[in-house]
Amino acid sequence: MEDSSRGSRSRGLTGASSDWSSTETQSASQGPGTPTAIAPGVGARGSVHRQASTVDDGPNSSQAQPETTHELHFKIMLLGDSGVGKTCLLTQFRDGRFLSGNHISTVGIDFRNKVVNVGDTRIKLQIWDTAGQERFRSVTHAYYRDAHALLLLYDVTNKTSYDNIRAWLGEIREYAQNDVVIMLLGNKSDCGNERVIKIEDGKRLADEYQVPFMETSAKTGLNVELAFLAIAKQLKARKSGNPDDSKFNVRDYVRQESQQKRSTCFSSNCQTT
Repeated sequence: MEDSSRGSRSRGLTGASSDWSSTETQSASQGPGTPTAIAPGVGARGSVHRQASTVDDGPNSSQAQPETTHELHFKIMLLGDSGVGKTCLLTQFRDGRFLSGNHISTVGIDFRNKVVNVGDTRIKLQIWDTAGQERFRSVTHAYYRDAHALLLLYDVTNKTSYDNIRAWLGEIREYAQNDVVIMLLGNKSDCGNERVIKIEDGKRLADEYQVPFMETSAKTGLNVELAFLAIAKQLKARKSGNPDDSKFNVRDYVRQESQQKRSTCFSSNCQTT
């Protein structure tokens, strides 16, 4: 079931649980402590879908869902400077809405769960939203080593957040697993008049570190679902014994999907920024 509740921020880091059967979304703002290692689990069966998609498994879902265990579980972390839009990106993906106006910045670390379908596999993503402020780094560092994937964000209207990407990548190299999947996201692409970082700058940096890249908008939803589904596909491919899955390359997938989306928008004169 997709988790929809939020935990109290008064819970300490040592009280944050990684129990996949929990239906409570928890937050951890104190610490550091020792995070519970999260290993991908394999369930008995998964619901069959022919293409990657997200699933509404909430208690008020209009369609009855068959009782199945999640076949794969993965932990994803959102990283980047404070204010780049990590919480808004997660809310857009998780709830399909934008956090307009002022909202409280993440304190320490918080997580939400989301179930997606990739082919015939149900995948539960535990997505951790981290505080970007320097004073919380010791807390977030403790969680790096259990992450299967990292979405690293900068704000296209904030040059400092872009310049700090190299420092973030340095921390990832130091604290995360060597095989962690990394994706670079240039967020707030809808703020065209305020843009200071060109898309070419993001592509150049991503090519330098050989990581997939795309621009996103937590406000309009541009590429938000694509980013998470691309990560889910890559993680599934790593766990699969299928030779076809093992050939999956997330950088090529992101490039192809982004080009296809731009071509579709150009033909229909839609707005993508």
